[in-house]
Order: sequence, then C-alpha cells, then structure tokens
Amino acid sequence: LSRMPRALEALYLEPLRRRAQYGVPTCDLQLRSFSLRNLEFFCDFALRAAYYIGLPAFGPVPLPRITERWTVPKSIFVHKKAQENFERITLRRLIQIKDGHPETVQYWLAFLQKHAYYGIGMKANVWEFSRLDVAKEMEQGLKKTNQLLESKWEHMGANDKMPFMENLEEFLANERRKIPGGR
Repeated sequence: LSRMPRALEALYLEPLRRRAQYGVPTCDLQLRSFSLRNLEFFCDFALRAAYYIGLPAFGPVPLPRITERWTVPKSIFVHKKAQENFERITLRRLIQIKDGHPETVQYWLAFLQKHAYYGIGMKANVWEFSRLDVAKEMEQGLKKTNQLLESKWEHMGANDKMPFMENLEEFLANERRKIPGGR
C-alpha cells in the first residue's frame, strides 16, 4: 500500500482550530455562492488561513438559503401562456472570528480577498473595541481643538476698513456713490 505524503493527507482532514480565550466576537465573515462545492472549498481555505495566522475561527455555520424565482414569457404578446420559470438559490455560510486583534483580522480578510475563489462573494462585519476612558480623551481633544481654533476665529472675516454700527449708514451711502449707477 502506498501512503500519501503528509501535506496531501492534511487536505483530507478537518482544519485545525485555535481556542478563544474570552469569546468576544471580532469579525463575522459571510460567504455566498450559487455552487456548494466552491463554497465549501473556500470555507475550508478560510479556516485554515485563520489557524495559520493565529485567529480562533468558528464555523462554517450554514445560514438560510436565499431562493429567488421569476417567470419570463417565452414568446411575445399573443403567446402569453408560453412562459419559462427560473430559480436561483444562493447558499450562505458564516465564519466567526473571536478574540482577534483588529490588525490581524484585517490581514486575514485581505489575504482572503487576494486569494478569492471564483463564484464566491464575501461580506465582513468587523468590530473594534476600545478602552472605557475614550470619552474623556475625546473631550480633552475637543478642548484643545477649541483653544487652537479660537485664535483663528477672532480674525475670521475681520476688515480694518469696516465701520462700526454707528457709521454703517454713512459707509453704505459712500459705497453706493462709488458704484456707477448706484442709487
């Protein structure tokens, strides 16, 4: 009996998986296709890529099929009863990444997009989490920005030749005289 090489044998085994330490979802990748064979192949590829990049991946979870049906007349006006029915079934799978670093998840998604398989559509929802004191930092940043802008706003639209409110009517009258045909 001839034995297959280890690298080839690994293709027939399930992809290896990493355990999630906290279980916080980082990314949901939804794969869509009209062909089950292509979809299963790319799901396997995505899970193997996630393992070797170091991401704990879960799935593929089968999502409900999307069935679209429509009817088209075979002929023109008089032959209305001669119609053809068409149906398109979209198969979907969900792969979820938990406890992944945002940069690593972006790298994984870029890798999958670079090596995309024909007939497969991908949609990813990515979540990023930040510290609890982000609101304080944003408020401090707003105060600094306001201080920087105050000096700029003081001179905005200022004109040294502009008269005060008392002399406004006199100024407008002089300006009208300068304009040819002014009233």
